[in-house]
Amino acid sequence: MKVYFDNAATTPMDEEVFETMRPIMLETFGNPSSTHSHGREVRAKVEYARRTVAELLNTAPSEIFFTSGGTEADNTAINCTVEAYDLKHIITTEIEHKAVLESARKLEAQGKVKVSYLELDAEGHINFDHLNELLKTNSRSLVSVMHANNEIGTLNDINQIGEICAEYDAVFHSDTVQTMGHFTHDTRSLKCHFLVGAAHKFHGPKGVGFLRVCKTKKIGRFIQGGGQERNHRGGTENVYGIVGLAKALEIAYRDMAHHERYVRGLKDRMIAGLRERIPGVQFNGDIRDGHSLYTVLNVSFPPSEDNDMLLFNLDINGISASGGSACNSGAVGGSHVLDGIKADPNRQGIRFSFCKYNKPEEVDYVLDKLVEITQPVMA
Repeated sequence: MKVYFDNAATTPMDEEVFETMRPIMLETFGNPSSTHSHGREVRAKVEYARRTVAELLNTAPSEIFFTSGGTEADNTAINCTVEAYDLKHIITTEIEHKAVLESARKLEAQGKVKVSYLELDAEGHINFDHLNELLKTNSRSLVSVMHANNEIGTLNDINQIGEICAEYDAVFHSDTVQTMGHFTHDTRSLKCHFLVGAAHKFHGPKGVGFLRVCKTKKIGRFIQGGGQERNHRGGTENVYGIVGLAKALEIAYRDMAHHERYVRGLKDRMIAGLRERIPGVQFNGDIRDGHSLYTVLNVSFPPSEDNDMLLFNLDINGISASGGSACNSGAVGGSHVLDGIKADPNRQGIRFSFCKYNKPEEVDYVLDKLVEITQPVMA
């Protein structure tokens, strides 16, 4: 059996999404910036997709800008906001996605901003008293805190963060890549200036995403070029990717309640099986319902000299999982997220992430193989 439990890295494309993209790839090929009929036909597809995304997020189409993915969207929000508003301070956490951390650190290295890191508890929750203190002593800050951590799954209360930011007139950006398409986002009630999405995290195509920019914030371009995306992003639009993104998000919202129940059931089955069959197993992050991504489970295995071989042995048995985020798969030095929550470095952390296409028997197969791999060591 081959099992794919790395859906936080990327998800398989929904067949319905592919069928929506297919005619755009083969037949509707005009450049959306062209004024002739071929171009106008394609422009209509892009704008229909924009309206679809906007309606699902309860925002205006003029606030949605398509990008190459979540990384570009995060980079744009952080770099362009600092420049547009001459901000001198960024508040973030040490367990953000590298798209956020590297952007903030580069700006700090250039002498443009000071970066402050919020205190975290052992499960990755931020200290709200520390956030208040930092905002009180640093006027006009940019706060960048992700909605849910991509490695350990812990959810942040971005509604509360938004309320605090509004109190201090701070700009608030949230990396919502892992929750987009899995949770609803109502931008009319949420006090967050920038949200992001990446289609391949919710069964859409790779290489396309979006940035939602609140109408109260005017920022420049991160990518220079033509006047595409209402002069916010240069470069010819990835039309079939944009169409696929909109369809994938539409499907995600349409089926969200059912898929949440189903995928949560897979995660709960995995937790129960691990607790029953592997002595000493623990979990990184907050795994309680309502406090964690129902798609992600980060398992902390007991110390062993063979822990470094766990992922390799899973792969040999046809099981795809992750030791961290996909962006760090080739990095040396372990997970910056587990370091950030001060997890025991002697315990191996493995992320299993689930989707609507996974099956209960796959969970059982993975549990059987984990017992085979770990029990000789623990006997």
